[in-house]
Amino acid sequence: MRRRHIARSGRYLRVADPQWSDPLDPEHARERGGRWNPPGSFPVLYLNRDRQTARRNVDRLLADQPYGPEDLDPGEAFVLVAVDLAEARYVDVLTDAGCASAGLPTTYPKDAAGVTIPHATCQPVGRGAYDDREPGIACRSAAPGTARTDEELALFARDRKRWRAVQRWAFDDWYWGDRT
Repeated sequence: MRRRHIARSGRYLRVADPQWSDPLDPEHARERGGRWNPPGSFPVLYLNRDRQTARRNVDRLLADQPYGPEDLDPGEAFVLVAVDLAEARYVDVLTDAGCASAGLPTTYPKDAAGVTIPHATCQPVGRGAYDDREPGIACRSAAPGTARTDEELALFARDRKRWRAVQRWAFDDWYWGDRT
């Protein structure tokens, strides 16, 4: 099956732990895995297209905790790092045609019954794209509360020269700030 591609560039956003020495280090995802890579496989830098999608991912990370974002100590809460990317053509899991070409339903990130498609279904797609030397996957966000137009980027971290951090915001400044 031939994958479709979509050009992406510009500013993306990384939600990071303020204690990380390098908030753009993709090794955490290599070790623990994520939507597009199984644990112990290959490094991926997971990025958000906008602040709203980043907020939804923080909400997802806190969903099973006995506290919410309002309870976080501002000095220890997630920071947001702006990353500038040069243009590249990514595997398309944004459009219906792109989802289908990747072997996923056009309803992605949900299945026909409205259930979120599990990581185990997406990881072989990521593995195949990584093995084929693709730069990454541009996809619809699977975070709860996002719309079909909310976008994430799974950047396969082979060459760190393709991205650079350009700005960083403390949690209270980005999470509670401008809600548009």
